Amino acid sequence: MTKKHVVFDVVGTCVSFDAFYARIDQAMGPKLRAQNITPRFFGFSWMTAAELEFTFLSISERYKPYKEVITALFYRTLYMAGIADPRAFATDDERDQCVQGYSELELRPGTRECFAKLRDAGFTVWCLSTGDTGRVRGYFARAGVDMPLENFISCDSTGVAKPALAAYRPALERFGADDVKWFAAAHMWDVSAAVKVGFRGAYCTVYEKEACAEIFDTRLEVLADSLPEMAEGIIAASR
Repeated sequence: MTKKHVVFDVVGTCVSFDAFYARIDQAMGPKLRAQNITPRFFGFSWMTAAELEFTFLSISERYKPYKEVITALFYRTLYMAGIADPRAFATDDERDQCVQGYSELELRPGTRECFAKLRDAGFTVWCLSTGDTGRVRGYFARAGVDMPLENFISCDSTGVAKPALAAYRPALERFGADDVKWFAAAHMWDVSAAVKVGFRGAYCTVYEKEACAEIFDTRLEVLADSLPEMAEGIIAASR
C-alpha cells in the first residue's frame, strides 16, 4: 500500500510571529516608537537579518544554531534601523526578553484542523525546521496538538540549513520511492527548494501574502490562503 506523507515547515507556516512582535512591544515598544520604528517592523527586520546570516554561515560550512545568530544580530539591526548608539539605546536584558518571545510563538489558527484533515485522509505529518527540536515541539505541546517527537527533523542535526538542497534530502530519504511525498510551507523560497529535490509542493499565503512567483521557477500543485484549504488541496491532488 502506498504511504502518504506531508512535511511541514514550522515557524512562519504552522506558527505565527505575533508573540515575538508582542514581546518586543512589551520590552521596548515605547522606545522604538519614539524613533518612528514599529515593534512589528523591527521584529521582521531583525528576523530577516538573522535568517540571512544564519544561511550564509551554513553555506560557508560554519553552521550556528539560529538562536545564537538572532541574539548576536540585535544591536546591528537597531543600528540599521537608524539608532546611532544601539548599546546605549537598549540593554542585554531587553534583548534577551525579545529573544525569549521567539520561544513563546503560538500555532496559527487552522493548524490543528489542517493536521486533522491530512491524518484523516491517511497522511503522516512531519515537521522539518531550522529550530531546535525541543523549542519547536513546544509550540505544538502548548497548543495541545499531537506531534510525535519521532516526526520532527531539525536542521541542527545535520548542520545544513534550508534552503540548501541538502537540508531537505534527509527528510525525502525517509520515505519509499513510491510513497506520496509533499512539502508544505508559507515561505515560497522553502517550498520551491523542496520541490527541486523531489517533493510535491504546497504553498500557503498566510504569512507572506504575496507569493512573488515571478522570481521562483517552480510549479506548485497547491496554492491556498489558509492551512485547512492547503490540506484539502493536498488531499485532492493526491487522489
